[in-house]
Amino acid sequence: MEQLLSLYEKWKGQQPAKVDKLAGAGSNRTYYRLWDAGGESVVGVIGTSRDENHAFTYLANHFTHRQLPVPRILAVSDDGMRYLQSDLGSRSLFDAIQGGREAGGRYNLEEQELLRRTIRELPNIQIRGARGLEWENCYPQPEFDMDGVMFDLNYFKYCFLKATDLDFHELKLEANFRLLAKDLTEKKMDSFLYRDFQARNVMLDADGNPHFIDFQGGRKGPVYYDLASFLWQASARYSPKLRQELVKEYYEALKNYTEVPSIRHFTHRLNLFVLFRTLQVLGAYGFRGYFERKKHFIDSIPPAIENLRELLAMNVQGDENDEESAPMAFPYPYLMDLLQRLTELPQFAPTQETEKQRSDGYKTTDSTVYDANPKDGPATFSKYDGKGPLVVRIFSFSFHKGIPEDESGNGGGYVFDCRSTHNPGRYEPYKQITGLDEPVIRFLEDDGEILTFLESVYQLADHHVERYMQRGFTSLMFSFGCTGGQHRSVYCAQHLAEHIHEKYGIEVRVCHREQGITQVLK
Repeated sequence: MEQLLSLYEKWKGQQPAKVDKLAGAGSNRTYYRLWDAGGESVVGVIGTSRDENHAFTYLANHFTHRQLPVPRILAVSDDGMRYLQSDLGSRSLFDAIQGGREAGGRYNLEEQELLRRTIRELPNIQIRGARGLEWENCYPQPEFDMDGVMFDLNYFKYCFLKATDLDFHELKLEANFRLLAKDLTEKKMDSFLYRDFQARNVMLDADGNPHFIDFQGGRKGPVYYDLASFLWQASARYSPKLRQELVKEYYEALKNYTEVPSIRHFTHRLNLFVLFRTLQVLGAYGFRGYFERKKHFIDSIPPAIENLRELLAMNVQGDENDEESAPMAFPYPYLMDLLQRLTELPQFAPTQETEKQRSDGYKTTDSTVYDANPKDGPATFSKYDGKGPLVVRIFSFSFHKGIPEDESGNGGGYVFDCRSTHNPGRYEPYKQITGLDEPVIRFLEDDGEILTFLESVYQLADHHVERYMQRGFTSLMFSFGCTGGQHRSVYCAQHLAEHIHEKYGIEVRVCHREQGITQVLK
């Protein structure tokens, strides 16, 4: 610490007025915020590896020369073990999107815009940042290659797979690992692979513009790796729909910097890196969680397994006619079978919160719907048990015109009153548009009351949908009412419909009664 203070004094000409130790990151480096008497601050770093420090300072200077949004290197100690960099503040993208993450992946418009800004800026550092870069300065290796891929795949095998006690044939697995490694590295790209591109390593300025930190592990490599790292970050819980939108956003931004393949070819290559990245992070979670007993990493394993489960389902479901999502068709049969068995282990069984409808059909009947006490005698079942499949009908309406009738004969389901939330219909700009229009959506989400209201609705609806699907019931109805059936009820009905369809894949029929709008989500 004394040497860091000496470096600051040599650079600034005086000792810092105040020093704050910053929260530790995933590396062994130690960070401090050093303040002068005028309230200006810089960040001081004490590293444990001279080569790693050199990689960061070299890359930061190179990127600064390329006018990229990274911290500036202000001073480096003679031994290369300490350096000062400009202070990018304390607000990370990870903190800024905390609300959406804690809501299970439901990100509001502001959070989605921050994600879009970040993903649009990624090709800038990958392509422009690579120009003129002397790769031999990268640490611990200058390029993404077969050896590095095999190291990470074996990390997954030894630190995660073996810890599960799942039986497997090591030679067959090794052969599939080598095929995957060959496919990942066969097409060389003159671009910068950030390697640790995640929300924690993106700092936001006062205007919400992204700046990048912690790129010292970067090297020459394919652009797909960073995109997979960012969008399939297990704890982020991005929905498939949002992921698809962000992939498109990135693809369009990439066109501004280099020639790109067709979206079909691009998606196919990306899928390979999603598979690799998923195995890679499971290896890290296994080591940090199972061996080092760090709770955060143990807690991260279930969402990572859920990512793997979705990936395997896509491998089965690949749609030949979908131009934007090329069928997976991974040519690694033994690896795919092993991963399928991995996701079926009891310790990784989906919870009620995460279980989704699979490609082979959701379980629609349950012979033991309720565990009765022996004294109760045999259970009886409704005449609707076991019929399936479930169809959900969702209405928006005006209370002035009455609650929608249920034509199924089962009763009226749920009716939610949206009138406690802020009404955009009170303001002139919104009087002629509905809850399906962007200005109204922005008004409601920026206000926030409607999001809190829907969180409770989603919890209730998810539980009810899952139980109805398990029992094979065929009909469930939700209705949202407000004053005019134009803004709040329309917004809520549409968003619940999309939520249920996206999460369970079942048919949802939406009727905005007062607007004369109907829609079927299949």
